Amino acid sequence: MVVSDLIKTVDAKFDKALEHLDNELSGLRTGRATTGLVDGLNVDVYGSPMNLRAIATINTPDAKTISITPWDRANLEPIEKMLQNNSSLGLTPNNDGHTIRLNIPPLTEDRRRDIVKSMGVHVEAAHIAMRNTRHEILKEAKKLEAAKEATQDDVKWTEEELNKKMDTYKAKISALEQAKTIEIMTV
Repeated sequence: MVVSDLIKTVDAKFDKALEHLDNELSGLRTGRATTGLVDGLNVDVYGSPMNLRAIATINTPDAKTISITPWDRANLEPIEKMLQNNSSLGLTPNNDGHTIRLNIPPLTEDRRRDIVKSMGVHVEAAHIAMRNTRHEILKEAKKLEAAKEATQDDVKWTEEELNKKMDTYKAKISALEQAKTIEIMTV
């Protein structure tokens, strides 16, 4: 393996970190109804935990309501129970016998600020994942140098390329963070 091959693997790993961050941010409450709020939830049905998407249709009929319609009415009660016990949502489900509706109340200014602060944890996790990838690639390049398969110049070039890619992806993360902050803070 040569150092240029190492650099080629970086984009995929950085893209994965960026995609994970995007998924995490989509689950944050913004005061508007989005299916991302309930996408990752698991419900105990049929004797095992299943993803909510696998057992129900989730949609947003309007900007303040999430509608969950299970394909099997027997799953209505377990879904409702799971939603009631999920403290991270802070929402009360309304069951009409066919569909569960979650009404999204407007967020206060303080709550919006708290959500923006909590978003920082996810952003920092993405930065850490990227730094770990950079260290891993540099370590591999130094191993190649020790094995006489790469020169010092190759290692230096690898480090410079990694730093360029880091800057590019940091800008992408910052853009994601700014867009989500604007979305959260907009009333």
